[in-house]
Formats: sequence, structure tokens, C-alpha cells
Amino acid sequence: MTKSAYIHIPFCRQKCRYCSFISFAEPDLIEDYLEALKKEINQFYKGELLDTLYLGGGTPSLLTAKQIKKILSPFKFDKNTEVTMELNPEHISEEYLSEIKKAGINRLSIGCQSFDKEILDIIGRKHTPDDVENAVHYAQNAGFKNINLDFIYGLPKQTLKSFTDDLIHAKNLGVSHISLYGLKIEEGCYFYKNPPTEIADDDLQSEMYLAAIKTLKDFDHYEISNFAKSGYFSRHNLNYWNNENYYGFGVAAHGYQENIRYSNQENLKNYILNPLKKNKTHTLSKQEQLEEEIFLGFRRKSGINFEKINKKFRINFEEKYSKILSKYYKSSHLEKTLSGCKLTIEGILVSNYILSDFIE
Repeated sequence: MTKSAYIHIPFCRQKCRYCSFISFAEPDLIEDYLEALKKEINQFYKGELLDTLYLGGGTPSLLTAKQIKKILSPFKFDKNTEVTMELNPEHISEEYLSEIKKAGINRLSIGCQSFDKEILDIIGRKHTPDDVENAVHYAQNAGFKNINLDFIYGLPKQTLKSFTDDLIHAKNLGVSHISLYGLKIEEGCYFYKNPPTEIADDDLQSEMYLAAIKTLKDFDHYEISNFAKSGYFSRHNLNYWNNENYYGFGVAAHGYQENIRYSNQENLKNYILNPLKKNKTHTLSKQEQLEEEIFLGFRRKSGINFEKINKKFRINFEEKYSKILSKYYKSSHLEKTLSGCKLTIEGILVSNYILSDFIE
């Protein structure tokens, strides 16, 4: 059964310079897109009571509260469902936040990235530090308790001190969740063809990450990139990391159901013309399923559960991967837990290298 859904809202006023996600500055197509989205949802959603719903982007907050309500209307959810919406802090009012709360949104994820105005200008963000503060205060006044702030580390001209100061500032605002992402310049973004200067190398990014762990020690570091106060873990993201099923609706959205991964068309106009057509589907082999279980499980701070994996895949995990486990226990990149094992802090820093050893 599928109990989570991701809905992609691909519209932005303009692309940030580090962004390689699928987004479009074509607001005149919003209404046509919503009609196509409705067709896709009506075709594939089976009417389950959802545990989580997530509106990501793009910039979902470009939509009106009425449009948000229209998107949510086909879904079955209740007061216990976590309904998240991403937003950019510029042009956000308390009235707007109150309206989307009435529509069903109960968790906000605000794109902050930095509180340094110069850095925000360099990376092409349109908001100011004051906009972020105001958005958080407006959200709190509107009754939101579950508020996440996104930050990027390794940005141009960012220092170790300025980054940790950002995190202290975020904590002082009283948010319940903080997500951190190391800057990655990938093909498709402005910075790929126009590389910025004065960006952090890998060593400085590692220092920033370690400093974040210390700065946010009063938060629960429950996943590699995520920190939360007690009771405010992102249930939607935990669904991904627990390797559970989820719907993906909208242009370029990805979904996972019954061991089949699928993605939608990436061309906006083609999606509007035929929202039911899938771009790609792939049925995972048993070994691929196992490897994904390992990769996703190691993202959780609690790590992987041997008994759960053994039962699910009918294997003896410790026997199958004995040499790899022994190697990384000895190097202190993995450590044993009561139910299995997890990455140490040192292991997290080189996690891609470690995880590659589990691929057959």
C-alpha cells in the first residue's frame, strides 16, 4: 500500500544559480499544469488515507491558497497526515500562510540557504535575511509549529564562522527542523558554466558539516542531512529512507511502488499535453532492492537493522557482507548498534565511498 505522495510544482520566478532541478519561469502555464496534474492524480491515486503529502518545487508558494486547495482536494488525508509545502520567504504574508493552513498544510519548509545578504545575491536568491525572519514569525503567528529551514554550506564567500552563525540564528528563531546540503555544482545550473570563486573545497565543507553537528547538538541528528527537535522528524523523508512506497505526481516527479521506480516527463508542455505518460520505469531486481535498502538505511542516524533486512530478503546480512563490515569496523567508519550497524561521523564524511563497496 502507498501512503505517501510527492507533488512537484515546477514554477519559479527565476532559477537560482546553483539549481539544476526541473523548474520553469512560465507562470502563464500554471492553470494548464494544474489541470494536467489533476488528470494524473485521478488516474493513478488509489484513494489510500495518506500518512504524508509533500508539495515541492520549484516554488509552490507562487500558487494561490485556492490553487493549493485544488491540488490537495483529490487526496484522502486527516489531521494526523503530515502535509508539507516548500516556500520561498519573499512576498510571504501572514494572511497567505493562514489560508494555506486552512487548506490543509501543516508543515513548512522554507528556503533560507544563508542569512548573508552578499551571499544570497551571489547565488541568485531574491529574498533578504529579513524576509526569512518575517516568514518564520508570520508562520508561527499563523499557528505553524512544524517549520523547517534549508541551508547550503560551501557557498561562495561563506566562512566556517558565518555558516555556524547562520545556524545559531535559525535556532534563535525557534524553528523545529533544519536541513543542510553541501553545495554541488551540477550540469544544468548557471554555476556549471560560470563557476563562482571563493567556494569551499571538500576539506572546508567537511569542517562546516562537523561544526553544524556541534552547533545543533540540542537537535536530534536523525539523518545525514537533517536535524530536528523531538517530535518533529520529517515523516515524509523518513518514508524515503525507510524504502517505502510513494507516489510521484507532476512533471519530472519520481515515484516508487511495488519495487518499480518510475519518473514522469521532464518537458513541461509535453507533460501538460499527456500527464499520464511515464518517462521511464524500472523494475528492481532483488539485489537492487537490497542495495537500495542498504543505501537508504545508512542515511538514517540509527543505521540499518540486520534482523529486518534478513527477514525481508532471506539472507544473513553479516555473513554476506562480513569482509566489508569487518573492514569498516576496524577503520571506525562503521559501528555496531543493538540492532545492526550505522555510519560513524567519520563514515558519513566518506559515505559514498563506503556504500559503493556494497554494490555487486
